[in-house]
Amino acid sequence: MTPGSGAKPLSGTGGITFDRTTIVAAAALALATVISWIALAGTVHAMDLWPYLTAWTLMMAAMMLPSIAPLVLLHRRRPALLAAGYLLVWGVLGLLPYAAMRWGFHPAVPIVLALAGIYEFTPLKSACLTRCRNPATFFIQRFGRGAFRLGVEHAVWCVGCCLGLMAVLVLAAAMSLLWAAALAAVVFVQKVLPHGEISARLTGAALLIAAIVTAL
Repeated sequence: MTPGSGAKPLSGTGGITFDRTTIVAAAALALATVISWIALAGTVHAMDLWPYLTAWTLMMAAMMLPSIAPLVLLHRRRPALLAAGYLLVWGVLGLLPYAAMRWGFHPAVPIVLALAGIYEFTPLKSACLTRCRNPATFFIQRFGRGAFRLGVEHAVWCVGCCLGLMAVLVLAAAMSLLWAAALAAVVFVQKVLPHGEISARLTGAALLIAAIVTAL
């Protein structure tokens, strides 16, 4: 940012500047999220692979795009390519819940909730969350890489960050839109808002309590 450019850093966002490019990128990300939620509301559960993966990818777009806003707004160049790389990883991951559905894998809900709660306290969760919460460091360490590759690499860490929550969505909540919205809010709080590490532990505690309650 050059002096007198009129761009001002947004507080608490790791160097993101508030200018026309940022506004356009933010608006595009918000619009993509809204469209994804609207399209998702009109989909139906399907057993065929491609309709399922389409619905899954829409759900991931609706849930996860707001949480990568800091990285998109920091990078700013070619946000669509960054988001495309990010969603590609999440789309491919949809093969796992599809396989679980096809093979009739339905573990007991208390077990799913308990394992997801425990995962929130693990070093792997903490390491992935740290990388997700520090887009400036993530970007600097990968300076010069294309937007699509940045999106792919960020998604890998994001998968590690959200693995337990996605297990709850698929195996305990049957991909309910209400649960998807609730978990999207949890992801956003953990990855974007202050004290994300504390919120992750509170989420873990809540999941463990839910596991006990559902087991009774």
